[in-house]
Amino acid sequence: MIRVYTTALALTCTLSPLAPAGAAGDAQAGKAKAVICSACHGIDGNSTNPLWPKLAGQHEAYLAKQIRAFKSGERTDQTMAPMMLMVKEDDIDDIAAYYASQKPK
Repeated sequence: MIRVYTTALALTCTLSPLAPAGAAGDAQAGKAKAVICSACHGIDGNSTNPLWPKLAGQHEAYLAKQIRAFKSGERTDQTMAPMMLMVKEDDIDDIAAYYASQKPK
């Protein structure tokens, strides 16, 4: 019996680095939270203005990282800075999941 638990523990420790860092966001919840982003990036993340990037279909982890970089000030932009004041830390993963789930056009 001890051997079974030891094997299970060893597998858990070995495989845990392969798991994604942090919990994935909720795309459905992110849809409502992304309203503030939609003015520039489009409702579905497909911006029609070449000055603003399309977010649709980007990798969720990449989007979350960039949103956090803007929020922390690590990455700066005059337009994004005031928008980040309205984004709560708890909402970032959901917003990223929503845009990642959209189809780029």
